[in-house]
Amino acid sequence: MPKPVLLGASALLLASLLIPATASAAIYNTLDAKAHGQWQSLILALGEERHYRALEASSYSDSLFSVNVTPGACERPWLELRVDLGERQPESRVVNRVPADLRVDFETIHSGQAEFITERSDSGFYAQFLLEEPALLIEEMRRGETLRLRLMRSEDDPWFMVFTLEGAAEAMERSRQQCLTDTE
Repeated sequence: MPKPVLLGASALLLASLLIPATASAAIYNTLDAKAHGQWQSLILALGEERHYRALEASSYSDSLFSVNVTPGACERPWLELRVDLGERQPESRVVNRVPADLRVDFETIHSGQAEFITERSDSGFYAQFLLEEPALLIEEMRRGETLRLRLMRSEDDPWFMVFTLEGAAEAMERSRQQCLTDTE
């Protein structure tokens, strides 16, 4: 398992380059970033558009896991994994849909799908998770220590990732509160 590293300028820089996959690779400004243990919370802004993100970018040098909320849907967070591919992508498209399982510590196994998405001119790909009970997973993340992912790239090709949850509750709550304040 990778060792967590201190949240530093490189993690904040990486976070500032990350965007919601629906944004067609626009470059968002990062505002009001704050560290919460191994997680951070921040605002992504482009003109009047805002997204609020809690993310963990310390477990892997090329990947991050985020919980995102958007004004008008502050109580419906969406989960996303971003992996840097090292080269800009030529087009925006859904690359694949694969079975995915997420689990906090020894709690519920949340089975669903991950949609793999690339965005034109973005160097990463995104996995957006479609789960039956995302609210339960979020609640388990608030109390837990470790989030485990299993993505089945093909029948005999699982991909496992592990993210720390140290600071996740605080980061998610701050993002949610900022979103609610923006909606008022």
